[in-house]
Amino acid sequence: MIRAAAAAVFVLLALPAQAIEIQEVTSPGGIEAWLVEDESIPFVALDIQFRGGASLDAEGKRGAINLMTGLLEEGAAKRNATEYAQAVEDLGARLSFDAGDDTVSVGFQALSENRDEAADLLAQALTQPRFDDDAIERVRAQVQAIIRSEATDPNSIAAKEMAAQAWGDHPYATSVNGTLESVAKLGRQDLVAAKNRVLARDRVVVGAAGDISADELGILLDRILGGLPETGTAPLPEDAELQLTGGTTVIDWNSPQTVVAFAGPGLPIDDPDYFAAYVANHILGGGGFSSRLMEEIREKRGLTYGVGTGLATGLYGQTWQGGMSGSNATTAEAVDLIRQEWGRMAQGVTEQELTDAKTYLTGEYPLRFDGNGRIAGILSGMQLIGLPVDYIDERNAKVEAVTSEDVTRVAERLLDPEQLRFVLVGQPEGIEAETAATN
Repeated sequence: MIRAAAAAVFVLLALPAQAIEIQEVTSPGGIEAWLVEDESIPFVALDIQFRGGASLDAEGKRGAINLMTGLLEEGAAKRNATEYAQAVEDLGARLSFDAGDDTVSVGFQALSENRDEAADLLAQALTQPRFDDDAIERVRAQVQAIIRSEATDPNSIAAKEMAAQAWGDHPYATSVNGTLESVAKLGRQDLVAAKNRVLARDRVVVGAAGDISADELGILLDRILGGLPETGTAPLPEDAELQLTGGTTVIDWNSPQTVVAFAGPGLPIDDPDYFAAYVANHILGGGGFSSRLMEEIREKRGLTYGVGTGLATGLYGQTWQGGMSGSNATTAEAVDLIRQEWGRMAQGVTEQELTDAKTYLTGEYPLRFDGNGRIAGILSGMQLIGLPVDYIDERNAKVEAVTSEDVTRVAERLLDPEQLRFVLVGQPEGIEAETAATN
C-alpha cells in the first residue's frame, strides 16, 4: 500500500493482559520466526519485515523501493492486477505491503483452510511481481499525488526539514517517497533492482500468531519466502549520525497558525538509560493531559490544543522529538516554554509524577493482544529492535525500577535546551531565526 511517509517510531511494548507463550521456530529452509499459537479461531496472521527498507534505495533512485513495494499487489506471475486482487479476495485473505525508512513490511492474514493457497499468492508477489507498465504508471501517479499533497501540508514540511537537518546525507534525511523528479525517472528495471536490494532471506524477521503449529509454520515460511534470494544486492544501512544543533528554522507559510516541530538527541532501546528516558518522556510530554508541557502550554495558558513528545527510535538513528501548533502571535511564548520545560527535567521530578507515570505505563496503558494480526506485528517488532524473547515478562519490572535519580540523570544527559532544534512553519511573530527558509 502506498501512503504518506512517516518516521519509523518503535513504541516500547507493554505487558499484555495475560501471559503468552512465544515459540522460536526455524523452518526446514532455515528461516526463523517467533510464534504465538492460538487454536481458538481458525485464522493465522504473519508479519514479515525486511530490514533496511527504503533506506536501501540506490543512489539517484530515491523512491524506488517505495514504488516497488506499492506494486507488489498489482499483479504477479500469470495474474494481472485485477486478477491478482480477485484471487486474494476469493480466498478471504488479506495481504498488505508497505515501505518505511527501516523496513519493507508484509502482512498476511488468512483462514486456516485457505492459508496454503493464500501463501502461494504472497510468494508470487514477492518473487514474481509483474511490474506491468499500466500498473507502474497508476501507482507512480499515486505516489506523486502524495508528494504534491505533502508539499502543501505544514506538518509534512516541518517533518521533512527536521529530517534534512538531523540526518545529513543518510537516507533518513529524505522522504521514502522520493521527489517528483526522482519518481518520474524510475522504470521497470529500476523496480526489479530495488526488489533485489531489499527482499532477501538474510534480512527477514517474521512474527506469527494464530491457528498454526510450529512445524506447520516452518513449512509455510519456506512456501512463502523460500524462493527469495539468500542475500540482498545492497548492504544494510550504516548507522546515522545525528547532526542537529540548537536553534530555530522558520519556513515562511501564509497561515494564521504556526506548526512547531522540535527535536534533540535520543537513544536506542538497548541503551541502559532507555527506560529512564521512557518514563521521563511520559512526564515531560508523552502523558497527554497529565504531562508538564500540556499543563504549562495548554492548560495554564491556552496556547495550543495539544503538545506532545516521543522517543523516535529508528533502527539506524534516534531522536527525542515533539510537536504542536498555535497562533502566530503566541508561538514565541510557546517555544520559550518548551525550552524551559526541556531544561527543567534535569532539576528532577516529584515522587507523585514518577508514581503516576509508572502506574500509567504499567497498568493503564497495557498492550492489548487483541488479535492475531497485532500479536504477529509485536513479535516481528521485538525481533527488529533486538528485544529478548522473554522481554514481555520483564518489561514492567524495568519500568518499576526507574527512580527519580535515573530520570534526572537521563535528562541531564539528553535534555539540553541549548541543543533543541525548532522548525517553525508559518509566520510566527517575534522569532529570531538562526536559519530562515521559504517554501
